[in-house]
Amino acid sequence: MKERYHLRLPAPESLKDLPISQEDLKRAEDRRDVKRHREERRPIKLFWLLLGPGILVMLGENDGPSMISYATTGATYGVGFFLPFILLTFAMAYVVQEMTVRLGAVTKKGHAELINERFGKFWGWFAMGDLAFGNLLTLVTEFIAIRAGLGFFHVPSALSVFGAFLIIVGAVATQRYWTWERIVLSFAVFNLIFIPVAVLAHPVPTQIVKAFFSWGPIPGGVNASFILLVMSNIGATVTPWMLFFQQSAVVDKGLTPTDISHGRIDTALGALLAAIAAIATVLACVPLFTSHVDASNFQGADFAQALVPHIGSIGASLFALGLFEAGIVAALTISLSSAYAFGEVTGRSASINSPIKENLPFYAFLLAAAGIAALLVLIPHAPLVFITLIVNVIAVLAMPPAIVFLLLLVNDKEIMGEHANRPLGNVFGIGVTIFLILAGLTYGILTIFPHLFPTS
Repeated sequence: MKERYHLRLPAPESLKDLPISQEDLKRAEDRRDVKRHREERRPIKLFWLLLGPGILVMLGENDGPSMISYATTGATYGVGFFLPFILLTFAMAYVVQEMTVRLGAVTKKGHAELINERFGKFWGWFAMGDLAFGNLLTLVTEFIAIRAGLGFFHVPSALSVFGAFLIIVGAVATQRYWTWERIVLSFAVFNLIFIPVAVLAHPVPTQIVKAFFSWGPIPGGVNASFILLVMSNIGATVTPWMLFFQQSAVVDKGLTPTDISHGRIDTALGALLAAIAAIATVLACVPLFTSHVDASNFQGADFAQALVPHIGSIGASLFALGLFEAGIVAALTISLSSAYAFGEVTGRSASINSPIKENLPFYAFLLAAAGIAALLVLIPHAPLVFITLIVNVIAVLAMPPAIVFLLLLVNDKEIMGEHANRPLGNVFGIGVTIFLILAGLTYGILTIFPHLFPTS
């Protein structure tokens, strides 16, 4: 199906006479470039224009608590079960996020907007409220990671948190999705900084290969600590905000059904890069496991400091910078996902392409979410450690209902037509849902009957 565009952009001085929004004009400019490169058969330039949402959602999910979870995994279990398990979780993330690509490209509507339209306003507002609350807790952990990462370099907490908030303000102040996306991508690429950190930890290649083929060993066996880390690693990969962000970003970017294949590649590439960075973080902290360092109560800066004797000050500094990157990218994407949902449910424009003066509530909601989280981090004696520990677990428990809505929407032939889920897609989607439900039930049993699982 070939795209056709009849909009010819007029001279700037006549824009005010057109019955078309600035948001539409900016998106039309982007689509004009896509159309030109597609017709001129320039695949690399075309992919450069279309990539973004998939890489951002995956690397954005490699956030502060996620990287701390991976670090704890490496320090607690070394090289073994969790390396192939992390690959499995990112495969699940791809299955879920690929559906959001199709939904956004076909319907031109965000996730919250579709829920609102297809299931009623109650469920639309419920989904938005649930997302906003979960995102607020997660944003707190991102500012904790930012503070911890820069704290390694003795940057005052208030300065690091305020500076991160200014970056968020500056990115959305561009009032251009393309520019915002490229700013965040420039930060996101530094998630791969954990790779040289892992190299400095001198992992044993044969142990890594063996782990992927044997899914083991599990030091200490299956116990309460192991199950909690399994939950944390799942929550570090598959979370509700990802659904809302990527589908709305696909819409904001202006992707069409013709672009679905590129969206899939973008998402798969993001999953691969994020998995590599996650596994590298595990490997970077294996020296703490081999030297029997108890990292169960470590926070971000503690890992960097503890790694100094093993990987040197340069490696530890890179680890700390990685934590900062993880926090800032997640803060940028998660705050936007909240604003997207707010705009979609309230019937307002949900786009960074819209001018601030015409869409003040959207931008105000975005900055309020980030600002409240930043202030909470600076409150003396706030339960930050508790929030950090519980965020990934909450994400796992909240994900099955979110996937149910997603599956219902992507199987709705009235809105999806030929792009609705096929049987194999449903098998994978339902399989992920069942897996997450079982993980949640296991956590519930562990919480209610702790004596069933030994702690060591």
